[in-house]
This record gives sequence, C-alpha cells and structure tokens, in this order.
Amino acid sequence: MSGEEEYEGAPDRLAEKLADLDEGLADQRAETLRASLGDYELDDEDAALLAGVTLGEDGIEYLPALPVVAIVGRPNVGKSALVNRILGRREAVVEDTPGVTRDRVTYKAEWVGRRFTIVDTGGWEPDARGIDRSVAAQAEVAIDLCDVVLFVVDAMVGATSTDEQVVRLLRKSGKPVFLVANKVDDARHEPEAAALWNLGLGEPRPISAIHGRGVADLLDEIMKVLPEISAVAKQEIGGPRRVAILGRPNVGKSSLLNKAAGEERVVVNELAGTTRDPVDEIVDLGGKLWRFVDTAGIRRRVHLSQGADFYASLRTSAALEKAEVAVVVLDVSETVSEQDVRIIDLVLESGRALVLAYNKWDRLNDDDMEGIERRRYLEREIEQDLAHVAWAPRVNISARTGRHLDKLVPALETALDSWDQRIPTGKFNAFLSELVAEHPHPVRGGKQPRILFGTQASTRPPTFVLFTTGFLDPGYRRFIQRRLRELYGFEGSPIVVNMRVREKRQR
Repeated sequence: MSGEEEYEGAPDRLAEKLADLDEGLADQRAETLRASLGDYELDDEDAALLAGVTLGEDGIEYLPALPVVAIVGRPNVGKSALVNRILGRREAVVEDTPGVTRDRVTYKAEWVGRRFTIVDTGGWEPDARGIDRSVAAQAEVAIDLCDVVLFVVDAMVGATSTDEQVVRLLRKSGKPVFLVANKVDDARHEPEAAALWNLGLGEPRPISAIHGRGVADLLDEIMKVLPEISAVAKQEIGGPRRVAILGRPNVGKSSLLNKAAGEERVVVNELAGTTRDPVDEIVDLGGKLWRFVDTAGIRRRVHLSQGADFYASLRTSAALEKAEVAVVVLDVSETVSEQDVRIIDLVLESGRALVLAYNKWDRLNDDDMEGIERRRYLEREIEQDLAHVAWAPRVNISARTGRHLDKLVPALETALDSWDQRIPTGKFNAFLSELVAEHPHPVRGGKQPRILFGTQASTRPPTFVLFTTGFLDPGYRRFIQRRLRELYGFEGSPIVVNMRVREKRQR
C-alpha cells in the first residue's frame, strides 16, 4: 500500500463534522493551538508569519507583499558585492570574472526595521548572444517586477555605451532609479563618480560595495521612496486579469487569441513556430476584459540549445511569470505527449492557476469512426498522463470555428477564484484536527509526528504552512491536499503545503 491509500480508513465524517462546527469555537481552539507554539523553538520567519495571522469572522489577515529592489547593471560592476553588503553576509557568489550571476536571485533584506526583497541580476548587455542574452532578458524582467531600481556603474571606468543603453531601458520602465557609482573606495575617487551626472539619472551615489563606504546612506535614501507594500503586487489585483496561452508549437494558440480578439491579431500559419515573441492583447470575452498573451510554442529541450527558439522559450517563461492564469492548449487530434506534460508541469512550478483547453475538437466528427475512436483514446490518455492535474477545469474548443469559446470564461473565473481563495485559520485548524483524528499519520521509527498548528500563509497560489514535531510523509501531505480540494474546491489552482518542523524548547 502506498501514497494516499495508506491513510484511508473508516468512513469519512470529516465534512459533516466541519459543517456542524461553530466558527467561534474553531477560532478559539486555533488561538489556543497558536499560543502553545510558544513552547517550541521558533525562528524570526515563524514569528513574522504568526504575527500576520489574525483570527476572527473574516479569517486570516495576510502579510503584505514586501517591496522589491532590483539591482541591475552591466557585467562586473559589483552588483553581487552590493547585495552581500546590504544583506550583511556573503550570500551571492562574487568573483572577478564577469558574468558569474546568471539568474535573477531574490533575498530577504532588512534596514532600520523595514523588510524588503532584493533581486540580484546578471549583467545586462545590448548585443549579447547565447546564454548572455538570456541573462540580459532575466535582468529586464527584474526591472518590470520591482518597485525601485539600483543601477550600478563602475565609477573607475565611467559611463560606457552599454550604460547609456541601460539608461534608456530604465527610463521606459518609469520606475524610481538610484544611480550607484561603485568602487569609490575613498574620497580621492569621488570626482570620478561626479562625472556620471552626464547619464541624466540624477545624483550619482558614490559607494564601495566591498568596503561598505556610503552603502548606509544609500539605503537611507532608498527607504524614503520605497513603498510599504509592493506596488507591483497591488497592480496584480486590479485591471484585466492576465492570461498566458501556452502549448507546444502548432496546437492553435495564435488562432485562439485571434478568435477571442475578433480580429487577425497575430500571424497564423501551418508552419510550426510562427510566433516568436509574446503578444499581448486586451480582449472582451464574456462581458469582461482580459489581457491574453500568445506565447511561442515550447519545443523539446534538445531544440532549445541555440537560435531563435531558445530566446522564444525564455520569453514564454517570462510571460508566464507575469500571468495569473495559464491556458494550456492541447491538440486533441494528436496523442498527449511528454511535451504537453512538461508544459503543464512548468505552469505548476510557476504556481499559476491552470485551465486545460482541448483544441481542434471540430476534427473529431461524431459521424466518423476515426473521430469516435480518437475520443475514446483521448479520455484514456487524459486519465493516465494528466491525472496529477485532474483538478484543472477542462474546456473542449475549436479555436478555428470559435466553438465553445464562451465556456473558457467560466473556467478562467473558477481557476482565478480558487487561486485567490483563503481559508480562515480557525476552520483550517479544525479541518486538520478532524483529519488527524480520523486518519493519523503512521508511526515511523517509533515516532509519530504531530501537527501543532496550521495557517494559510498566502494566496496566489494557496500556500499552507504546518508547524509539526516531525517530518510528514509526502504521501500524507498529498492526502491533506486532496482533502482540501474535496472540502473547499480549489478547482484550477495548485495547492502548496509546506512544513516547519520545530522542537520543544530546552527548559
């Protein structure tokens, strides 16, 4: 016996018990459980999480999104060294060789009692090729997804043509920018920093990331303009909901966007891979405005090593990161492939809501034996290969004819509602108590881990944190996820269940 089956037992009375439970009593019980955590070793992150939890009729109050500071600049100007100086520890890798940092890396930082997120990026170059181009693209995404930008320039080298191109990029972003003149190790070099006024970004801030000179003053100035709550996160709540259309090449993504927009917005061709860059379009569908993003088809890994397809795939991933819900388009006339599964897993890893759109349904004719046969095999493929996303809304459409396109809107709304759903702390702990009473975690090595307290730490996607006395089996965590879906729906949204194993304080 394996997986969740191990935890099945007597007839499940969980739903009935929770329905009869008084909310006030549930909140009171949860408050008692939370207070009992004082007997256990908790770190600063635990305390911050619990401080943001308030119990009552409205459920929990979530911690606000921390403001984001992105550090950008060309290679080898000292961006990672500045990150380490701000963090007060050697976290980012620093070498004299340019291009050590490649991905966007985020860290939690604090200054004068204010917490914020800092993003270290790779060096930006305008005419980069190969992996350097992908590094530059990641830096551009970081600029889009931050509240304040620190533009780092090597004061000893001075402003280069690359720096001037970065300035143009920053001006387009409209974000507050601090011009940081790095490697000013003493007062003798400050005139070198003054020469950077010519970049037109205001006063250069002379610092030495290695020695710490001027960094405190820089942080003080940043705190004056940094919002208390991330403006990027607030933007995600309002405006048209953002929908990324994903799928392998030639499954009909562009046709879907054209039909939704009511015009030939993007080029459609039988040649696979026509779309290279993500195409944004505001469409009116179901009486609501949506921002649809048509993306390049994601090919097999072997084809991503070079050329335009590599960059197209990178931009597709960036578009998914900015989206709220992904519509993965599958071609019903072909078998569900490993590529299809990999694209769906990419959405799950990103934590976005998910809708599955089975396209080219008009090719499966009811009067055609071949079409009837294909439908039967399709259902079997879905059951076998896509069982891990059985919770995702399914829509059978024809992007070419527009058939059942109206059904896409309810599916999107359901997935987004689930993505935003919150469970009050009282109800969640009552759910855990009843679940453990009916199906306790098995004893492992003579010990049985207990769940001390649970809370929903965030939404988008719904993320739950369990304080436990020991490690919970992966199968038991999946069992908790499945029961959450049975009771609260979460249709179309991934669920994350994290653990924090804590030991009792030494007396």
